[in-house]
Amino acid sequence: MNKVAIIGTVGVPANYGGFETLAHQLVMQLSGKFDMTVYCSKKNYTKDERINEFNGARLKYLPFSANGIQSIIYDIVSILHALFYADTMIILGVSGGLIIPFVRLFTKKTIIVNIDGLEWRRAKWNRWVKKFLKLSEQLAVKYSHADVTDNEAIKEYTSVHYETLSHLIEYGSDHVAKQELEPADVLKYHFLHNDYAFGVCRIEPENNIHIILEAFSKSPFKTLVFVGNWNNSEYGKDLKAKYSEFENLHLLDPIYDQKQLDKLRSNCSIYIHGHSAGGTNPSLVEAMYLGLPIVAFRVVYNAITTEHKAIYFSDSEDLIHKLNLPKESYEINGLVMKSIANRRYTWNKIAGKYERLILAFEHNYQKSGLFSDFQKYSHAELQLRGIAHLKHT
Repeated sequence: MNKVAIIGTVGVPANYGGFETLAHQLVMQLSGKFDMTVYCSKKNYTKDERINEFNGARLKYLPFSANGIQSIIYDIVSILHALFYADTMIILGVSGGLIIPFVRLFTKKTIIVNIDGLEWRRAKWNRWVKKFLKLSEQLAVKYSHADVTDNEAIKEYTSVHYETLSHLIEYGSDHVAKQELEPADVLKYHFLHNDYAFGVCRIEPENNIHIILEAFSKSPFKTLVFVGNWNNSEYGKDLKAKYSEFENLHLLDPIYDQKQLDKLRSNCSIYIHGHSAGGTNPSLVEAMYLGLPIVAFRVVYNAITTEHKAIYFSDSEDLIHKLNLPKESYEINGLVMKSIANRRYTWNKIAGKYERLILAFEHNYQKSGLFSDFQKYSHAELQLRGIAHLKHT
C-alpha cells in the first residue's frame, strides 16, 4: 500500500485542535486503504498515553512542541524522518516550508501541504516571525506537489499570489454529537438552568473576544459561557480580569474532553463565533452540525463557511442588536446551519477528497500553474466566464 505520513499536528488520538481532529479522522477513515504513520509531540502525551499504534496507524513521537517556535524543528525533523519510508507526506501547516524545496530536489516523495489559515497574518506574531511564516507559506505552496486550502477565500488568495489552483478541502464536523444533561452537570454549571450563548476558541485578538464580552457586559439579561485559554497571553489575562465580575459572564478554562465540551455547547441557545482570521474554522462547522444558531463576526471566511446564511455582527453595538432578535429567527437559523453541515462538512466527504488526491499521483497527476491555462483568453473572455478576478490582485 501507499505509505502515507501525516506531519505537523500534536498527534492522535486527538485532544487539542482542528488539525489534530483532521489527522485523527483521516486515520479512522483511511488506515485500511493506506499504510499510515502520524507524528506526535511527546510533550502532549503522558508516558501511559504514548501508544505505538492507533486504528492501524503507527505513531512516532518527537521531543518537540508542535506549536510555537518549536514547530519549525518539529516539522523539519518529521519530514526528514519520513523520507526513509513514506511515499506521500501530508504536511499540515507551513512551519516546515523551508525544507520542502530540498525534498523536491533530492527525492521523489509526494508532498501535499495544507497551508492552514494564513498564519503569518495573526497579530500575535512580531514582524520577523511574520516574514518567516510568509516565506514558509510561499515555499510550501510553490514546491509542494499539491496544496490544500480549507476555504474558498484562501483558495482565491493562493490563486492571486502564487498562481496555483489549490485543492479545496474543508473540515468534517460529524464527530460531535448533542449530549443530554445529567443532574451532576447542572450542579456543576448552574447556568445550564437557563438559556445561554456559548463560544469557544483560543483567546487571541483576531477572535474578537473583547467585542463579544463588551456586548454581553452591556446586556445583563443575556448569559454568555465562553471557554478559552485565558491565562496564555496578556490579552486573555486582561479580559478575564476586566469581565470576571459580571454575573452573566462565565469565563471557563480550556475543556479538552469532547463529551464535556459538547454538553455545554450542544445545549446552548446561540453559538457566538468571533474569528476574523484563518479559513474554515473547525469549531464553527462543529457548531453548525449541532444545529446551533450561528452569530458570527462579519468576515469573508465565516460568510463562505456558512453560505452567507448565518447572523453576522461587526462590532459590540451590532452584536447587542443581534442578541435581541426574535427567538424564531434563531431557531430557523439553526436548522439552516445543520442542513449546510450535513451537505458539506462530514468526515466521509473530507477523507474521500484526501484519498482521491493521494491516488491521483498514481495516475501521473501534476500541478500546473494556474495562469498558464488562461493566457490565451482576453480579459473580456475571462469576464464572460466569471473568472476575471484571477488576473488581478
